[in-house]
Amino acid sequence: MATDYDAPRKTEEDLTSEESIEELKTHRSSKQSAVVDEDEAEAAEGFELPGADLSGEELMVRVLPAQADEFTCASCFLVRHRSQVAREKDGLLYCKDCEG
Repeated sequence: MATDYDAPRKTEEDLTSEESIEELKTHRSSKQSAVVDEDEAEAAEGFELPGADLSGEELMVRVLPAQADEFTCASCFLVRHRSQVAREKDGLLYCKDCEG
């Protein structure tokens, strides 16, 4: 006996589940409620993250001057390695990212 594997197969269980899905869809559409507008600023005021108060913290960062093999891009103002120089115009250096 040859079996057609492309033919759709439905059991009684599938038929009852389809009926229940249709019932759920009708119940869902009939019981939808109105959309509630909520101001985001008011909602955010009452919500506080744990450890979020950093007002008394002081950041200690050691800043190093540009090294001999570095330059500051005249466009993006990032300190880059000399290998990133794309061009020099009027004594200003531009990086490959800004020229690309």
